Amino acid sequence: MLQGKVALVTGGSRGIGESIVRKFAANGANVVFTYLSSVEKAENLAREVAEEYGVKVKAVKSDASKYTESENLINLIVEEFGKIDILVNNAGITKDTLMLRMSEEQWDDVMEVNLKSVFNLTKHVLKPMMKNRSGSIINMGSVVGVFGNAGQANYAASKAGIIGFSKSIAKEVGSRNIRCNVIAPGFIETDMTHALTDDQKKAYADSIPLKKLGSGDDVANACVFLGSDMGQYVTGQVLSVCGGLNC
Repeated sequence: MLQGKVALVTGGSRGIGESIVRKFAANGANVVFTYLSSVEKAENLAREVAEEYGVKVKAVKSDASKYTESENLINLIVEEFGKIDILVNNAGITKDTLMLRMSEEQWDDVMEVNLKSVFNLTKHVLKPMMKNRSGSIINMGSVVGVFGNAGQANYAASKAGIIGFSKSIAKEVGSRNIRCNVIAPGFIETDMTHALTDDQKKAYADSIPLKKLGSGDDVANACVFLGSDMGQYVTGQVLSVCGGLNC
């Protein structure tokens, strides 16, 4: 479904990001993904995925929340691959606490990584996409950005901001055949959920109509659809991958 396309996935060395990298490669895309800390893990992932699927996979250490680093990253990809067809703004963090206890630093850190990174990469990827008159930008939101959550005002605000941002970009660049959508995951099994007890996982699952937590592949499959030509008439939308949690 993505044969011949070039994709960039931020925060792609683990969790949902890693699932997207693997799923994109399995569908024929050449993939560049970013990481911040573990060089060895990222390089091993890139090598493993490239060998398994016979595509080009490149790991780049880059901080999506930094404007200049984001610009350099886009320039690097265009120089090496000639284009960028798909951008997945997946990098994100949480710093949960009740508002009465939330520090300015906790607010600013989440906004920098979750929201400003989306501005940075989108800003710099638009020029090559407009030149090609084609592109798909996929921004990782959250169901929390739709209905809020106690103790996550900073995270919810950043994800809600992504929704408004994405709808605006969709209207700005739709005439150039560039699409911009949001995927809003619900409870997804990642490294963070591994710390939960079985009882806690069951309690979360019981609150979901499908009665189970989602997987990284569930989110990655939605990314493949939005990044492929099958999603060519979908833009400015929020696709919830949440098992019916917000229905």
